[in-house]
Amino acid sequence: MELRVNLFTNETAGKIVKRMSAISQVLQQSALPQSTQLLVEIRASQINGCGFCTDMHTKDAAEAGETSVRLNLVASWRDATVFTDAERAALALAEEGTRLADAHGGVSDDTWAEVRKHYDEEQIGALVSVVALINAFNRLNVIARTPAGDYQPGMFG
Repeated sequence: MELRVNLFTNETAGKIVKRMSAISQVLQQSALPQSTQLLVEIRASQINGCGFCTDMHTKDAAEAGETSVRLNLVASWRDATVFTDAERAALALAEEGTRLADAHGGVSDDTWAEVRKHYDEEQIGALVSVVALINAFNRLNVIARTPAGDYQPGMFG
């Protein structure tokens, strides 16, 4: 796969990515658990076929102490016993929020009720924002064909 445009060295794209990264920093400081944020980022990236983001977020999760068992089961979380009910609600929201075009109603009322059961208003705001932001990052990297595999945890600060 050949890189179409380098999102980090292109003047305009670089400015956009920098500002989106600033949003990520706000989310990292939120009350939503970092482990939940990473699971959501991994699942959305898998759905969107974003190798760069999948590489980044799985490595960041491992660096943060996430187990290989849980990382290996993110794609099949519904059949796995290693996720909490709160994480399952977040993963369901990530899937439905990523696949908006696949469902006429977008995020289902059942999924939203599960999210509300496990997260407070501030955490929900962060969770919705994580889903939206990772989808934007996925689209940038998939369109640009940003290659995966070379990411090292912490390399972007």
